[in-house]
Parts: sequence; structure tokens; C-alpha cells
Amino acid sequence: MYLATTGRPDAPPAPSGVRRRVPGTVLALGAVSLVTDISSEMVTAVLPLYLVLGLGLSPLQFGLLDGLSTGATAFVRLLGGATADRGGRHKQVGGLGYALSACSRLGLLLAGGATGWIATAIAADRLGKGVRTAPRDALITLHSPPEDLGRAFGTHRAMDTTGALLGPLAAFALLWATADAYDAVFAVSFSVGAFGVLLWVLLVPGRTRGDEKAPVVPAEPRARGGFAEPRARGGFLGGLLGGLRSPGYRRIVICAGILGAATIGDAFLFLLLQRRLAFDATWFPFLPLGAAAVYLLLAVPAGRLADRIGRRAPLLYGHGALLLAYGLLLAPLPDPVVLLGVLLLLGVFYAATDGVLMALAGPFLTEGRQASGLAVVQTAQALARLGAAVAFGAVWTASGPEAALVAALLALTVALCCAARLLPTTPSEPSERSD
Repeated sequence: MYLATTGRPDAPPAPSGVRRRVPGTVLALGAVSLVTDISSEMVTAVLPLYLVLGLGLSPLQFGLLDGLSTGATAFVRLLGGATADRGGRHKQVGGLGYALSACSRLGLLLAGGATGWIATAIAADRLGKGVRTAPRDALITLHSPPEDLGRAFGTHRAMDTTGALLGPLAAFALLWATADAYDAVFAVSFSVGAFGVLLWVLLVPGRTRGDEKAPVVPAEPRARGGFAEPRARGGFLGGLLGGLRSPGYRRIVICAGILGAATIGDAFLFLLLQRRLAFDATWFPFLPLGAAAVYLLLAVPAGRLADRIGRRAPLLYGHGALLLAYGLLLAPLPDPVVLLGVLLLLGVFYAATDGVLMALAGPFLTEGRQASGLAVVQTAQALARLGAAVAFGAVWTASGPEAALVAALLALTVALCCAARLLPTTPSEPSERSD
């Protein structure tokens, strides 16, 4: 019952049938992410509509901007992950990222409509997200039993998505109450973001190694695909790239890149929906809320299922749901069916892939490489999605949205076939134990 009350991976296994609690650190990290997402989504909810329909950007221009906003944090993720691993400074580095994002909201408030300052504030927010993501996910890995990683990441992502749901609603309520005073949105967003930083300081443990209250890092995997070697050495590059000597981890990084390269951004999907259904632009900002609601409902069940049957299958099935969403946009079906189907499938995609990918990679990382190892996976995915956004926008501009969507559907089909052959199972799964 020790694990049931503490959630520490060094605890003896709980008796069969005993329901284990989610570790307190995971809940604290989820609370911080919930509050921070309210702050960030208040600002970003109307961005695609504003840029394409308001400022008149072409699909190619929007693809460049959307891809760069996703990929710009790639190398910052690597830096944040490697720095966090050196001396176990996960809390300090993650806190810096949250603080930078909160201050970016203040920058928007003070920009006064100046394009350059607005761009700087948005860049600061992206940098903050890049810095904090790997240390935060490393803390989830460090404070959760290996066999419950899917559930831990699912719980965190569900809390994070709750914030993503509440943020746009709060922004539109403020705009309605203040007669479209965007400064009010920026001011409240900054205040909420600052509260998230305070929660990080007060609730998240300050050390992950070296004291008796910190969880012991999961044992080094002994099955094929894992690697068993001492803590990271060799400086910055050694810490980042050392894990690639593991065949299993290397295949996860490759598959993250392959699947990311066939994943078009949510904003493009929502623009395609708006174009296909021709609904009033006023309703456009509410599209992400439908997918986020499905994600919220399914994140924890998907994580628990991944722990039970293995994390490889949900990851593949989740991308299969995205493939079906592409197909629905091309299918001659009634508009309500397309709308509900795409939002449902997009939510399933995120529930089955976002946290599950991190849970799949976690057991392949040894002590001292948790943050940097996860950062490499995230960076491969982000850079691939950058290329996907630019390519999709280019094909749309040159040949139209239908041709771009067909190309994306074919690319994802090929990527799924490749990933099905390359993805390893985690060392704790039955197929690995039987070797």
C-alpha cells in the first residue's frame, strides 16, 4: 500500500486489484499546466481567423507562420532539456519557461498595437513553452512508476486540456463584457499566468535526486531496445545524443519525425472545416473547444489503456483516427456529420498520442537523461510538423485545398505503415518479457 499513498517508483508493488493514486507531483504539475493554458489560450484562440481572414494571409504564408511557431521552440527544447538534466535542475529550468510565458502576456499588454513588439511577445511565449516542456515531462517520468506512466501522462494532459477549454471561453466572455477591449484579455491573461508561476514555485518539488523524499529513477531496461549505461557524460551533445545509441529509443525518435511530417496543424483542419461548411466566422474560435472536450474525456482512459495493452498500439491507432479525419473532410457526407466527426477524431488523436508518446519513450531513458531524451523526441516531432505545415500550405496555394488534403492523407498512410514496422514495444510489455 506504500505506492498507493506516495506514488513513488521505489515502493513495493501494490497488491493485485488495488487502485493506485496518481502521484501528488503529477497533480501539481497538472494544476500548473491547467492555469497556464487558461492564460495562453485566452490569447491564441482567434489567431488563425485573424491572420487568414482578417489580415488576408495566403495559405502558404499562414503555413510558414504556423509551422515556424511550432518549430521555433525545437532547439530551445533541446537546450532546456539538457540544462535541466545537469544537476537535476528540472524545477528551476521549467519555472524559467513558465515565467517567460507569463511575461509575454505583459508584453502584449504594453505593445500598444505595434507589430514588432507583438511579434516579440509571441516569440517570448513560444520560447517559454519550449524551455519548460521537457523538464516538466521529465518530472512526470521521475515521479511516476514505470508501469503507470501512461496514466500519469494522461492525467496531466487531461488537466492541461481543461485549461485549453476554459481559456477561450474566458477570453470571449471578457470581450463580450468589455465591448472588445483586447487589453482586458491581455491583462487577465498575464495575471492568470503569474498565478501559474506561483503554483509552480509552491507545489512542485525542488529536487528530483539526492534526497530521501525524491523518487528513485526507474531501473534500467534489460530487454532489447533499452540501454543500460551510466548517467549521461560528454557535455551538452553527449547528454542529448547519448540515448540514440539505444536501438529502441532511436526508432521512437525516427517514428516521431515520420508521423510528425504527415501531421498538418489543427489550424489548417479548422480552416478546411470552415471552408467546407461555410459557417459564420464568429463560430470559428469555438472549433478547438470541441476537439479539446473529447481530448479531456479520453486522455486518462487512453493512458490507462496504454499501460495495460502497451503504448505502441494506442499511438498507431491515434494517428489512424487523424487519417480518418482527413478522409471525412473529403467525403460527400452531410455537414453536421463531417463537423462532429472531425472534432471527435481530432480529440481521439491527441488523447491516444500526446502523453502516450512520452510514456513510450520514458522507459528507454536512464538516470540523467530524462529531460534531454524527451526533448529530442519532442524536437524531432516539432521540426517534422514545421515541414508538414509549410508543405501543406504550399500545395494548397498551388493546387487547392482538396489536392493538399489528398497529399496529406497519402503521406499519413505511408507514415503509419513505416511506424507500424519501426516502433518498439516498451521493455515491460509482454512481448518484451517473453524474449
